[in-house]
Amino acid sequence: MKKNLGMVNALYPSLTVILGAHVEGRPNFITIAHVGIMNHGDPQYISFGLNRAHYTNQGIHANQEFSVNIPSLGQVVETDYVGLVSGKKTDKSGVFEVFYGQLKAAPLIAACPVNMECRLERVVEFPTHEVFVGQIVATHAEESVLSGGKIDIKAVRPLLFDMSSTGYFGLGERVANCWKVGKELKKKAKEGQ
Repeated sequence: MKKNLGMVNALYPSLTVILGAHVEGRPNFITIAHVGIMNHGDPQYISFGLNRAHYTNQGIHANQEFSVNIPSLGQVVETDYVGLVSGKKTDKSGVFEVFYGQLKAAPLIAACPVNMECRLERVVEFPTHEVFVGQIVATHAEESVLSGGKIDIKAVRPLLFDMSSTGYFGLGERVANCWKVGKELKKKAKEGQ
């Protein structure tokens, strides 16, 4: 028997990222684990939710661009830190070595194995939060995390965040191949029609 937990979001663990944006002329960073993939087409869009009180929001609104940086397990201390302190009170511009791609107000973190430059597409307003939707302009990846020209998630070793335990986790083992493991059941279902 299952127990009703009430209005609990059970979609964790989720990927932990560090958003970068220029705020008042300097790079600022914030840790976010509420990132969504909007589509797989061209162009590609991603979304993330931020409380309206966050300092980073004003930089995204002002510059209409931001970065999404994927840290590895070895960057857990810095990742947690930029999520703990507010850019309103702490200058976080020196925490990471940054570089820039096409967008000049989307600071990319050199130590993160994967970085995305995004242009703001739209903002969805909620009473306490804003959901930012951005178009991916370019993705940068260290060669060490590429396999056959594609990002190898095991080589990235991303941080996963779990709300109920308030902990960071790493990836487990591969379970099966997508769009393949269910083909036998699909075949049986078709035969049973």
